[in-house]
Amino acid sequence: MKNRRLVKALIQTAGILAIVIGSLAFCGCRAISRYGESRQTIAARRLSRQGLEAMHAGQWDVAEGLFSGALDITSADDRAHWGLAESLWQRGERAAALEHMEQAVRLSASDPRLMRRLARMYFDLGRIAEAERQTLVALEADRESAEVWALRGDCLVSRGDQLGALAAYHRAMAIQPDYPDVQIQAAELYRIQGRYDRLLATIDRLQDSLGADDICPVRGQILRGIALRQLDRPLEAQQCFVEASRVAPLDPEPLIHLADLHLALGDVPSARLAIDQAMLLSPSASVAINLSRQIQDKASRLATERRNDNPLNR
Repeated sequence: MKNRRLVKALIQTAGILAIVIGSLAFCGCRAISRYGESRQTIAARRLSRQGLEAMHAGQWDVAEGLFSGALDITSADDRAHWGLAESLWQRGERAAALEHMEQAVRLSASDPRLMRRLARMYFDLGRIAEAERQTLVALEADRESAEVWALRGDCLVSRGDQLGALAAYHRAMAIQPDYPDVQIQAAELYRIQGRYDRLLATIDRLQDSLGADDICPVRGQILRGIALRQLDRPLEAQQCFVEASRVAPLDPEPLIHLADLHLALGDVPSARLAIDQAMLLSPSASVAINLSRQIQDKASRLATERRNDNPLNR
C-alpha cells in the first residue's frame, strides 16, 4: 500500500516537474526570439541611419542600397521605407516610391511629417483627390503646419476653388510669414482675380522679407511688373521686366512682357528688339508669335503714316 502511494506521489511530482520544465523552456524560447528580434531591429536601424547620412550627402545610390538592406532584415522599419521612398523618387521610380511612403505612414502610426510628404507625392503625381484627403488627415494631426496648409491651397487651386485656396495660403502665411512659394501662389491668384493692389502688396512683402543679398524670384518680379503696369506705373513695370530678364536670361516671358509694354507705350523699335530676343529663346511660343505680328503691323502703319505725311509724296 505504501509502495503504491509512493509511486503515485512520484508520478505526480514528475508531472509537475514536466510542466515546470516545459514552461521554462517555452519562456526561454520566447526570450531567445525576443533577443533575436531585438538584434535584427538594431541592425536595421543602423543601416537606416547610415542610409540617412548617405542621403543627406547626396549619395542616393548608396542610400538606396542601405535602406534596401535594412528592409531585407525587417520590413517593419518605417524609416527604411521612408528613406527608400525618397531614394526611388529621386531617380524617377515614382510608383515604387509611393508604395514605400504609404507603408512608412502605416508603420509610423501616421507620423505627421510622413503624412505631409505622402500628400505632396500624391499631388506631384496628379492624384489630387488623394492628396487633398491626405492633407485633411495631416491637419487633424497638426493644424499648425504651414506646409500642409500650403499644399491644401495647391489642391484647391487644382480644382478651381480660388477663394478656398487663398484662405489656405493665408493660414500658411499666418504660421510662417516668410514663405516665398506660398506668397507667389497667392500673388498668382490675385493676378487672375484682377486684384493688382493686393498682388503688389504681396510681392512687396516678399521682397521686404528677403535679405540684402537676396533677390526676388523671377516669377515674383514678373508678377510685380504686371501689377505695376495695371496700376499705371509703366516705368517701374519696365524695370521689373528688365531685372527678371537679367536674372533669367533664358526665360522668354520677361522679354514678352517687356515687348508688349514697349508696344503699348508706342516704342516700336524697343518692342521689336525685345520680341526678337524672345523669339530666339522660344521660336514656337504662340504668344510671342502673335505679339511679333502686332509689332510688325504697328511698324507698317507708322511707316505708311510717315510716307503720307511726307510733302514729297503728295
